Amino acid sequence: MSNQTPKMMFVNLPVRDLPASIAFYEAVGAVRNDDFADGSAQMMSFSDTIHAMLLTRERFATFTERPIADAREVVQMGLCLTEDSREAVDAVMARALAAGGTEPNPVQDHGFMYGRGFADPDGHMWDFCWMDVMAAIEANRAATVAA
Repeated sequence: MSNQTPKMMFVNLPVRDLPASIAFYEAVGAVRNDDFADGSAQMMSFSDTIHAMLLTRERFATFTERPIADAREVVQMGLCLTEDSREAVDAVMARALAAGGTEPNPVQDHGFMYGRGFADPDGHMWDFCWMDVMAAIEANRAATVAA
């Protein structure tokens, strides 16, 4: 598998106000990629392989005949990106809150894993977490044995 080109992830998000959404995602650390942008769409990159495609609700509707949910009222999925430290998680959250995001859930602190999440102005929820992978594996093994 190491000889393969890394897979890329594009999360397509319907948004009500494209310029405001672009500003929000820039504030939390995503980088604008104008190679994939027009008046109804903007690619925002979290890394070389993880991207959010911000699409006006009208543009998003061209991809499906199903109704588009209002993410401020329902949750369809949870998205989680890792950070290098607890402090980095807190820094992302500070930027998200300052840019108009909300923190709908309490902080998750399990010692070996620390996470916080925000909802963007359209209600799309993103979690950011730091994890000591080896400690998390050990905690999972211990829980499995105890069960």
